[in-house]
Amino acid sequence: MSQDIDVTMSEDRLFPPVQEFVDKAHIKSREEYDAMYKESIEDPEAFWGRIAECFTWTKKWDRVRNWDNAPVAKWFDGAKLNITENSLDRHVAEGRGDKVAIYWEGEPGDSEVITYSDLLERVSKAANTFKKLGVGKGDRVAIYLPMIPELAVTVLACARIGAVHTVIFGGFSAPSLVDRINDCSAKLVVTSDGGYRRGKVLDLKAIVDEALENTPCIEHCLVVKRTNNEITMKDGRDVYWCEQHEGVSSNCPAEEMDSQDPLFILYTSGSTGKPKGIQHSTGGYMVGTATTTKYIFDLKEDDVYWCTADVGWITGHSYFAYGPTLNCATQVMYEGAPNFPDCDRFWDVIEKYKVSIFYTAPTAIRAFMKWGDEFVDKHDISSLRLLGTVGEPINPEAWMWYHKKIGAKKCPIVDTWWQTETGGVMIAPLPGVTATRPGCATMPFFGVDAAIVDEKGNEVPTGKGGLLVVKQPWPSMLTNVYGDTERYKEVYWSRFEEQGYYLAGDGAVKDENGYITILGRIDDVINVSGHRLSTMELESVLVAHGLVAEAAVVGYEHDIKGEGIAAFITASNNVDQSPDNRDLLKKYVAKEIGPFARPDQVHFTDALPKTRSGKIMRRLLKDIAAGKELKQDLTTIEDVAALHKLVEKVQAELS
Repeated sequence: MSQDIDVTMSEDRLFPPVQEFVDKAHIKSREEYDAMYKESIEDPEAFWGRIAECFTWTKKWDRVRNWDNAPVAKWFDGAKLNITENSLDRHVAEGRGDKVAIYWEGEPGDSEVITYSDLLERVSKAANTFKKLGVGKGDRVAIYLPMIPELAVTVLACARIGAVHTVIFGGFSAPSLVDRINDCSAKLVVTSDGGYRRGKVLDLKAIVDEALENTPCIEHCLVVKRTNNEITMKDGRDVYWCEQHEGVSSNCPAEEMDSQDPLFILYTSGSTGKPKGIQHSTGGYMVGTATTTKYIFDLKEDDVYWCTADVGWITGHSYFAYGPTLNCATQVMYEGAPNFPDCDRFWDVIEKYKVSIFYTAPTAIRAFMKWGDEFVDKHDISSLRLLGTVGEPINPEAWMWYHKKIGAKKCPIVDTWWQTETGGVMIAPLPGVTATRPGCATMPFFGVDAAIVDEKGNEVPTGKGGLLVVKQPWPSMLTNVYGDTERYKEVYWSRFEEQGYYLAGDGAVKDENGYITILGRIDDVINVSGHRLSTMELESVLVAHGLVAEAAVVGYEHDIKGEGIAAFITASNNVDQSPDNRDLLKKYVAKEIGPFARPDQVHFTDALPKTRSGKIMRRLLKDIAAGKELKQDLTTIEDVAALHKLVEKVQAELS
């Protein structure tokens, strides 16, 4: 039986970049893109070697790309460098030390302005502090901090001395910390007394204390004072950041690193339940993230750039901590929630700092839509010149709202597809070149040899959905699963081992223009009456209906059909959440896609179960739809009370 993914969505609106943007863009024409892309695929050594010449190396490479031991790639093999010399020292030496690196905005309203000279000094002092605590080259450091300046400083300070950082998102539970800390045998954990979230203090130190009862590898816990809430400090293990910094030199020479040395480990969920420690090397990651940042965001000297992602996720690594600093960008860092103290907080921040590039998630965009245009209208956001989306496919309805309401029909939207594993953006429009299409990631970036294939690795016809693969290595790619090379090979390379393809784990479809639309995770495909449907398409259809503000569709175990369709709906304002409207939406989906796609269940909910980063917990929804008891870890859920309310509601509707 064919495993192709059926594609029912039709979207043919195109939005070319406005001429004023094109005139100033780094890349101005399709011909220029085509020539650069062709060279990047046919002669990657020449292409990436030329770009790499722009960076500071203490020793040049012997080979740009070593793929002899595939699937383990070595980019800039033989080279020596330190990434912080490129993201800090280089800019200061060029006379740009007074340029603002970070405008930091705390949730309560406190703020800081940090220049590149300031940042270099802080990073150097932190690096020397870490060395004082016994941390050296190759040691692992766990970081569990809110979005405060010390988070950026800690990440860069680790890189400064060659320590490998693993940032753990501040919403994870103590058992999650235990798994990650023990897997990489971290020596030091850096945390804070607490962090602010919607006006409340999150007691991060208490969570760390619980975790450290089961992490014998940790020697010290370094604590930043942020909220000044009461905490417990263990003698001999726990020390305060401010006290350890006293008398420490602000001069810390950068440790020389091999291009292949690991820069960081970032854990992502694994199908076995054990998190995978995705490992990225130094040289290739540096060149890849810096280049994608420059071209995809068309970054200019006077831009104020804001990526809203937490550094606990790969987006915060590549497009806050490293990519922008490598380009000497001025950027915004915000600590808290987008709706505190009110639903206009993001627009207030954009107006305050005159943000020109805004990069956020579709989940956030749909929340903005639901909250209402009046919150946008209160602010002058005319400084914006480019918008971006990241994290999941964006439905056309949300894309159009973003285009009209936030972008004033003049800002290109770069809809970026990439992963923790890829390290940098892989598919996205080039904003001065690409005519964008709502919900479509469009074109592969330089060096990304993307294809859509069937189960046997054969490319599928145009318009037919299949498995997204990458046919050759790229600079920012993962280099291993920490401590488990066999798992690295099995998860990402074994499916098409004969062809040597990287399996992305996403479904996709390519149109006659070569544009690629991401259909979501292969796991998020529902098999209905012989049709394999992407949940993203079903969600896009639902969100296009006036009753619906946000939708999450999942497949669930069905006694008769094998797999049923359940739709969870956050209604638009003042919508009647009645059985009649549930039936109306079922009929609507059947009419728009076909009777086979009619949902078996439709449930209205005040809030979809999401992590604090905005990721919908679809595995929870599958269990809820199937009437199963929830046994998963709920500590990362933003609103547990709303989740339990949803469970009770669904049980009542199914009984």
